[in-house]
Amino acid sequence: MSFEKEWGELKAAAATRLNQVSATGGSGSTKGPADYAVPDDELGDIGHAAFGLFNGLEPTGKHAKVASETAGTSLKGDGFDTGAAFTEVIGTWERQVKTLLQACAHISNHLDYTKASNKAEDEWIETQLRIVGPVAPGADGGVPVSRISQYFR
Repeated sequence: MSFEKEWGELKAAAATRLNQVSATGGSGSTKGPADYAVPDDELGDIGHAAFGLFNGLEPTGKHAKVASETAGTSLKGDGFDTGAAFTEVIGTWERQVKTLLQACAHISNHLDYTKASNKAEDEWIETQLRIVGPVAPGADGGVPVSRISQYFR
């Protein structure tokens, strides 16, 4: 089977699976169909995993660089075209590792920001709801449903 045919079948199968997801937003959602909820601890775990990948990839992605460059230079010096090609592959690999490092850093930073931003927004909403105070003397401090929507963006 050719790569294109296999890739097409895999894409079609993935599209079919995505189209069969329920309207409730999947297994992690407790809200309506337009909402997607991810608990803060899961965001933290994903961000931590991206940070760990970043820290591990830096040395691991470069561990063979010196030996590879030496081999490429030696082969090239001996007149083998493979030496030049090998040196080019080393450069391509290095660029790809740098790109992956940037992606991991971006994911980690973005999730850290998202977690902090959501926490700050939740605290702001909580404060605004507390400021409103009790609905009536002796009430528990709740806000009437008719007024709650004005506190959400």
